[in-house]
Amino acid sequence: MPLTDTAIRNAKPNEKPYKLTDGKGLYLLVNKVGKYFRFDYRYRGKRKTLALGVYPDTEVVE
Repeated sequence: MPLTDTAIRNAKPNEKPYKLTDGKGLYLLVNKVGKYFRFDYRYRGKRKTLALGVYPDTEVVE
């Protein structure tokens, strides 16, 4: 399911951080402090994570 602004706004923090995925490595990390856009990828066989920004400063364009 693609990330939408409505889905992100409605995401409430749990006791443990969790991910809302958008596909192909993009996800929103939801924790008690805030909501963070992240992108997982592989470089030379190693898993890497790129921090893209904090919601709502970085928004999803629908």
